[in-house]
Amino acid sequence: MKQLFFVILSILCIGCVSKSEEDSTNFKYLKFSENILNYHITPKEKFDKSGLMFSDQGAWFAYSFPDSISNLTGFSGPFLMTQQNGVWSSASLSNLVIDNNVWTSHSSISYNSHLEQTFKSDHLELKQELVFSSGHTAIIKSTLKNNSQSDKKITYHFKNESLLADGLKLSTDKNKLVINSSKTDAIGHILFPNEIVLNSTDSTYTSNIISIELKPNETKEFIISQSFIFKGYSWSNELKSIENSTFKAVLDLRKAEKNTQLRALIENRKEQFSTDIYAEVLAKAHLTLQNNWRIPAGEIKHEGLFPSYHYKWFNGFWSWDSWKHSVGLSFYNTELAKKQMKLMFEFQSEDGFVADCVFRDITIEKHNYRDTKPPLSAWAVSKIYNKDKDLEFVKYMYPKLKLYHEFWYNKRDHDQDGLCEYGSTDGSLIAAKWESGMDNAIRFDNSKILKNGEDAYSIDQESVDLNAYLYAEKNYLAELATAIKKNEDAQRFTKEAAILKRKIQTQFYDVNDGWFYDTTLDGKTFIKGEGSEGWTALWAKAASHKQAETVKEKMMDPKKFFTKVPFQTMSADHEKFNPLKGYWRGPNWLDQAYFGVKSLRNYGFNEDADKATIQILKGAEGVLGKGKSIRENYHPLTGEGLNAQNFSWSAAHIIMLLQKE
Repeated sequence: MKQLFFVILSILCIGCVSKSEEDSTNFKYLKFSENILNYHITPKEKFDKSGLMFSDQGAWFAYSFPDSISNLTGFSGPFLMTQQNGVWSSASLSNLVIDNNVWTSHSSISYNSHLEQTFKSDHLELKQELVFSSGHTAIIKSTLKNNSQSDKKITYHFKNESLLADGLKLSTDKNKLVINSSKTDAIGHILFPNEIVLNSTDSTYTSNIISIELKPNETKEFIISQSFIFKGYSWSNELKSIENSTFKAVLDLRKAEKNTQLRALIENRKEQFSTDIYAEVLAKAHLTLQNNWRIPAGEIKHEGLFPSYHYKWFNGFWSWDSWKHSVGLSFYNTELAKKQMKLMFEFQSEDGFVADCVFRDITIEKHNYRDTKPPLSAWAVSKIYNKDKDLEFVKYMYPKLKLYHEFWYNKRDHDQDGLCEYGSTDGSLIAAKWESGMDNAIRFDNSKILKNGEDAYSIDQESVDLNAYLYAEKNYLAELATAIKKNEDAQRFTKEAAILKRKIQTQFYDVNDGWFYDTTLDGKTFIKGEGSEGWTALWAKAASHKQAETVKEKMMDPKKFFTKVPFQTMSADHEKFNPLKGYWRGPNWLDQAYFGVKSLRNYGFNEDADKATIQILKGAEGVLGKGKSIRENYHPLTGEGLNAQNFSWSAAHIIMLLQKE
């Protein structure tokens, strides 16, 4: 790499992975990611989501492999997340057409670092590799080889398949293709080899026809870069980076980077999960998070992760998703984990409230300030801090976390008894249910909304999970306050935690049922229906050991929670249990399953926790093995994957399930 930036990165990254000669030359951890997801799709229309897409470096665009043998070369796409919550630009934007040639076979290999594919005909072989050099640019290297025993004269040109996305308009300047869109301010810059001259209409382009002669085993190489630059970034700077780099240097850098990250995850596994199948699932979880990673653009000021690029309504950033993503990221990329945390706190109000979800382009979808989400942010910051001991990050985040914690007691404690309720800013019951994160859980079926003050409303019940999260948050805030020498704060939070712990153990625990429930506002009546909120007191370490034992017995009961995919959102023997239509009334969400496993570990039930972890990963369709993506949630009785594909918090919690603390 000629450019200093790439030289420094290469030295740093390769230095990180040179633990052994084998690691740095063979990338042995990267090999666990080979074909871990199936990227084959030739899109037929702009919103085609029948396949998965590969991206890296936080790019807002992605690629796949053609799914059949044809004369279509190049990689499918790019799929543009720069507009309309994700649309295909073209079936292939840089299709290499070779006259009088028919490809007879197509093979592909994907890694977390890059994509490779090979086309073969009777006498030619075309190998193509794609790697992201930055969050703005992907580089495609094509190598054409004469596999025959005689000289071959070859004529070729480039063209695009028809544009699929609305609003795109092509223009050309010699070997440069520029893509503008009426749907976004991101501009595409496609650079071809110098000998190429392009001509275009608004929607198609073609190049001049070039003739070459290849001797037996001789090769011809083409390098094409595809960049999509949002307003606020410099195309001239990106162009310099492209011109001053080599494909090999970029590819080696990516391989080293991914190998380092996968090594961190694979070597930190709990001993009981040391087989290759768990190394592969960690590679799949890592790639799931990678495909949802986005750089700052528009309204978004820091890098972060979508819940799922694959589902059009999840092309944004949610608060408690972000807290969970950050904990998963902390095991191999603390810098990205910190940026994910900072992203959401850019949308914190003066009273401490943090928006539920935010978006790059608010002309597509508005930020949601109607509700926030459960307070897990101090947990996330603590986990990040314990990985790299970055006190400056703690100093930056602490006042924001403290203000967010105080918000709950100022705006969500209707009767001022020190126990909080979920609520909303606009007085709507639906937003108050959203605030729990468990939107339609049965515990809210008969709830009503109460006004606390200006822009502050509560549901008329006190929730055990919310107060367990707040108890845990007090302990995490005390830890962080101690780290930055705010000892008075630490003492106050510790005292408050002790008081809250007693309240959780006495108000929310039903001695007769041996379970934790929400209660009415006065604390006198349990709101029955065993759900996953029942073990959050164990996750927070707020339960007594005797209470934990009774909860554990129900969790390990096959008729209740120890199903094919254990620890789902509500007991399987409840009359309202309905995984296919319930969303939070039966499906297994892997965050709740992780909280369940962690709850068991907190009280020393490690054999049960190991058994549950194995059954969760084995029972959830497609989590183990190659090809299928990690899903939003799962049917607890059949294991069927449900709802969105390539789901970030599921992947983050898989990482947590398998990692040592």
